[in-house]
Amino acid sequence: MKRRIRIERGAAAAAALGAGATAVLSLPPFSILPAAPLAYSAVYLLIAGRDALPALGIGWAFGLGYFGFGLSWIAESFFVDAERFGWMGFPAVAALSACLALFPALACAVFARLRLSGLTGAAGFAACWLAAEWLRGHVLTGFPWNLPGYALADFDLLRQPAAWFGIYGLSFLTVFIAVLPAVTLKAHTMAARGGAFVLAAALPALLAGLGVVRLATAPAGESSIRLRIVQGNVPQSEKWRPDVREEIFSRYLSLSARPGTCDLLLWPETAFPGYLDEDPEAVRRLTELLTESQLLLTGVPDRVPGDEGPLYFNTIQTYDSTGGPITGYAKHHLVPFGEYVPHWMPLARLVDTPGDFTPGPGPRTLAFGRYPLVAATICYEAIFPGHVVDPLMRPDLIFNAANDAWFGSSIGPYQHLAAARMRAVEEGLPLARAANTGVSAVFDAYGRSVERLGLEETGILDADLPPPLSATLYAWLGDFTVPPLIALTFLGAWSLDARARRRQSISEI
Repeated sequence: MKRRIRIERGAAAAAALGAGATAVLSLPPFSILPAAPLAYSAVYLLIAGRDALPALGIGWAFGLGYFGFGLSWIAESFFVDAERFGWMGFPAVAALSACLALFPALACAVFARLRLSGLTGAAGFAACWLAAEWLRGHVLTGFPWNLPGYALADFDLLRQPAAWFGIYGLSFLTVFIAVLPAVTLKAHTMAARGGAFVLAAALPALLAGLGVVRLATAPAGESSIRLRIVQGNVPQSEKWRPDVREEIFSRYLSLSARPGTCDLLLWPETAFPGYLDEDPEAVRRLTELLTESQLLLTGVPDRVPGDEGPLYFNTIQTYDSTGGPITGYAKHHLVPFGEYVPHWMPLARLVDTPGDFTPGPGPRTLAFGRYPLVAATICYEAIFPGHVVDPLMRPDLIFNAANDAWFGSSIGPYQHLAAARMRAVEEGLPLARAANTGVSAVFDAYGRSVERLGLEETGILDADLPPPLSATLYAWLGDFTVPPLIALTFLGAWSLDARARRRQSISEI
């Protein structure tokens, strides 16, 4: 009997592990939507009727498969300096996946404890999953990467409801719809089975319908602002080598000077491999490149004096034909172990800098007179919904300066691009993304691709600036709606389930 139980548990864990890996196929760059119901319905069926502890293990196995496959690209960053860090690549991904898997484990354990079934079970499961994902996005600075709602990012119609619900709301709907096939299989009556089946078909159609309505109201008009994004395509292993510094800077200058006109010239994160504002000769060459009507926004490291030595920042600085920097922005959401290491952990940074970066004060809108107002974000910051725009001064454009060269041609840069794309929909603002090795892109306020420059390509991307929209519902409310949504779903599901149990008890009497 014990051997049989061990075999059964092992089979359930293996199935959950495979379901987690399958769920990744629903996300960019794969965007295979049927993978979502296959994966989430599988884990729903695996934990149905189990106690909390076995459900915890199944949820953890699901998370291990989900994060192990979905975050496998992180290992590539350790091989940039393979001699020092290469041995850490796969163990680091495994350890990170094992830790992050605690969140779906928690969701499954809580759901098992609730003992919900039917449509109330689907709603309760989605609420448990949303609560766990929201915690993952906020605990220990947060890591809201590959939320389930990103399965809809590549579909013009299906991603539009993010303007009202945000990515967390879309994640709730995605998981709810994805477990309806399991509810259909578990239903005991034809009426219950038919109801779940109809809902599984109707809800995606409703989401698409909302998308049609929103896109039908898209404003028409020509832009007076021209953008040029420069993608230098510099390998991360070469970026900070002193012997290629001049080559890198000259490449960006020559690409920027190609025929064509632009008002805003956009360079990626750390495009200049040094402290640009401390290099008068480099600033002179930049000002000679720019015309009187042009501005350059570029990612550069910066340092300023502090009481206990220099403070280092990852910044976007702005230059015009008279010099600069005119104004700038300091990254406020730093990458753990890449840009800083928690003081209580005796580990080295992957980025070879003189010290930890210092976080900036928060989202900021950059103003330059006649030019559009710009919400500046740097790389990793684009994955945090509701934290890219300064609510006190609504911008006309989100600029995301990024460097995904750490991750080569893996799936990571595409996942990062999907997150940035969803910020455009949520805020109702166009987004321009300049990435060192790609993917660089311009999206309109509906997340539609205007122009794109592929991964590991060297070149420029010219595009007219799409118009901004009025502030969306999500831009007004942000994620303040998430805790009430979780609480109301739990309360409603519990109430309906309790009523159904009472009716069943009465009928049995």
